[in-house]
Amino acid sequence: MSVKQVKHFFRISNAVVIALLLIILGTNAFYVIEEQEQAVVVTFGQPSVVTTPGPHLKIPFIQQVNIVPMVINGFSIGYVDGDYSNYAGYAGYDGHQTSMMSESMMITSDYNFVNVDFFLEYQVSDPERFLFASHEPELILRNLALSYIRDTIGLHTVDEVITTGKNEIQAEIKEKLTNRLEQENIGLQLINITIQDSEPPTDEVKDAFKNVETAKQGKETAINTAMKYESEKIPAARAQEDAILKNADAEKESRINDAKAQVAVFMAMYEEYQKNPVMTKQRMFYETMEDVLPWMKIVIENGDGTTSKVLPLESFTGSTGIAADPARTSAANATTEEGQ
Repeated sequence: MSVKQVKHFFRISNAVVIALLLIILGTNAFYVIEEQEQAVVVTFGQPSVVTTPGPHLKIPFIQQVNIVPMVINGFSIGYVDGDYSNYAGYAGYDGHQTSMMSESMMITSDYNFVNVDFFLEYQVSDPERFLFASHEPELILRNLALSYIRDTIGLHTVDEVITTGKNEIQAEIKEKLTNRLEQENIGLQLINITIQDSEPPTDEVKDAFKNVETAKQGKETAINTAMKYESEKIPAARAQEDAILKNADAEKESRINDAKAQVAVFMAMYEEYQKNPVMTKQRMFYETMEDVLPWMKIVIENGDGTTSKVLPLESFTGSTGIAADPARTSAANATTEEGQ
């Protein structure tokens, strides 16, 4: 090979190397940030956060770029959710079952065992702290959550954990875990934590709690039925009460008016009595006898045994319009004479 050919070969090799270097430098000179992503650019060990979506330039081989998703993520506690391989390193998971007893089995304040499953949602709040403040921040979050879950479950009875206290328990765990994450400052924030399922560990206890739940539902149904009956009957009873009170008031007014009328009549009679006591007494006696014995005949005598006047006047047929009764007539005559 001649010297000219050797020089030409080196020129071609250098051109190829330079082209490769330019390609490598070109491909490493920029990066792209997608929506709901942020980038942490490290320059000589100093990190800086880039939040603007789109393409950005960087210095090849000097600056390192770490893309951090800012979306909401989640994981389950106490059961397997999704890809089983994600749980292969967790204690209590044997690679086949969908429940991790070491996480779900807990003890309550009344010394009962219960299986409780949770689902936790979180999000990166600080990309720089997320990458460099701790090792495996998601695992730290999981361990903290499990710790506060066990602590909170231990403060409640088994009945509260399974039936009535779920919302309160979730709120307590969320508050404790949120405060702890703020103290640790690992770049993660808690979005929500919810109880997916809670049940006793054995079938016998499950049946007992189902019976308790059925009884509670029956109690609620009975209370609702009673309240409905109350809401229907009370207005009717109040309406009846109002009607009775109104009738009583009307009767009261009627009796008061009758009493006032009777008083007025009595006072008028008393005034007449004061003017002529004897005549007023006789008239009152005759009027009373007419009311008590309407069939009675009144005979007025002169005192010598002869009839002066007969009241009421009899017709020529001897009938007064009311059937005469000899026995009653004799009694009436005797009564009249005694009165005189």
